[in-house]
Amino acid sequence: MGTSGTLESAGIGTGDEVVVPAFGNAEVTEAVVRAGAVPVFADIDPDTYCLDPAAVADVVNSRTAAVIAVHRFGHQADLGRLQALGERHGLLVHMTAEPGVAPAGAERRRAYATYLAGRLRGVRTPVEHAEHTYEQYVVRIPGNGRPDRDAFARTLRGKGVACRVPVPVPVYRMPEYRRDLLLPHTERACDETLALPVAESLTRRELQRMVSACNALGGLLQPAF
Repeated sequence: MGTSGTLESAGIGTGDEVVVPAFGNAEVTEAVVRAGAVPVFADIDPDTYCLDPAAVADVVNSRTAAVIAVHRFGHQADLGRLQALGERHGLLVHMTAEPGVAPAGAERRRAYATYLAGRLRGVRTPVEHAEHTYEQYVVRIPGNGRPDRDAFARTLRGKGVACRVPVPVPVYRMPEYRRDLLLPHTERACDETLALPVAESLTRRELQRMVSACNALGGLLQPAF
């Protein structure tokens, strides 16, 4: 059952608010709107890119009926804290996987991630934990925001590294869902993150070339404090 079907089967619709992440694509937000409810955006944990339970708690009110959390890039959302919050406030807590991502090949991706984490310089590598499946290997370019990250990405692509910006803008900046809102961790993640390739088909030589290309650029960027 999809997210909108889950909400509808729980009797959630017109007049209800549903807390969702703004970091990611708009599919979850669209599902809330299809169910007739109002999406309310909460900020993310800057290490996992999933909903921060403390930020969710800050937006819960008498109209809140549900929380939809998305497992992001292979990081798992904090199910325990979110369910505890749901129990305290009588909320439906629904977890969903990131759309379009298959978990197969996690062991190979973990091996690639270990290799990259030990060799990349000048970029901030993902926070490691046992359950991370690295469906995307997302680093941060710790310069002065989007211009540094975008220039870094263009140069890498010019060297044959198929990197991509995973989330260009928060959902609340998309025209159909625009809100007068500022979620600082979401904004910074949109400005700094870059997904490096970790497909199972990558060779050791390709990984080495990617590390060399990144390190040649990363050392030129100064972290923003």
